[in-house]
Amino acid sequence: MTDRRETFGNGRVAAETLRGQVAAQRYVAPVLHRVTRPLVDLLALPGGARDRQLVLGEGVEVLDIHDGHAFGRATRDGYVGYIPADALAADVPEPTHIVAVPASHAYSAPDLKRPEIWALSFGTRLRVVSASGAFFETAQGWFVPKPHLRPANAPFADPVTVAQMLFGAPYLWGGNAIWGLDCSALVQMAHLACHRPCPGDSDQQARDLGRVLPPGTPPERGDLLFWKGHVALVVERDVMIHANAHTMSVAYERIEEAIARIEAQGDGPVTAHKRP
Repeated sequence: MTDRRETFGNGRVAAETLRGQVAAQRYVAPVLHRVTRPLVDLLALPGGARDRQLVLGEGVEVLDIHDGHAFGRATRDGYVGYIPADALAADVPEPTHIVAVPASHAYSAPDLKRPEIWALSFGTRLRVVSASGAFFETAQGWFVPKPHLRPANAPFADPVTVAQMLFGAPYLWGGNAIWGLDCSALVQMAHLACHRPCPGDSDQQARDLGRVLPPGTPPERGDLLFWKGHVALVVERDVMIHANAHTMSVAYERIEEAIARIEAQGDGPVTAHKRP
């Protein structure tokens, strides 16, 4: 059985590379678009439930636009779904920088007292065209504080450090931004910021990330702990960080206490301890 999250076809249309593998009315080559809003939902079906979210500047390979929704695949991880077509554009220049702090603002002028245009989440992708005092100017004509941006080709070194930057962010099922994120988003945001490939959902991460360690292996910083439907990052031997519904936030928790609590609430034991 194919996984709709990873299959670049929907019966109506499919990627040309899947001709002969996936049934569709037509086969086309995708066209690169980018997100033009601060945040947009990636949907399971047009107008349906949220699977994940994309932030401003992220790439989407689009196969089809129909009834106001684009059918596409996120370039960051290959996640397939539907996005409101008016949240995408095909003529957006390649980003040069990312927002490298939990959140920032785009201003209408290089002046912190001027009205802000939008709030920007960690991971937002922007093309910088010039500098003006303490601000970078973007291709849209916005101004973003210089200390908040990092060259897109300059990865962070440690996923755990990135996750710790997001401490306190609210929990949101399917969320991928500082205004709300879930367990798998925290892991993905942390790894992608270090230019380490990482899929979007925890079951995909359990399948693809790292190697399984034998039971009883002492946890180390950067290890991943998996439960059915949940994932956490090890900070140090007895502490982990995770976005969780228990605190409704990105929070630290002692590993032994988390294991006991999660099992007691009926969600089972740790299913895997992995080391990337």
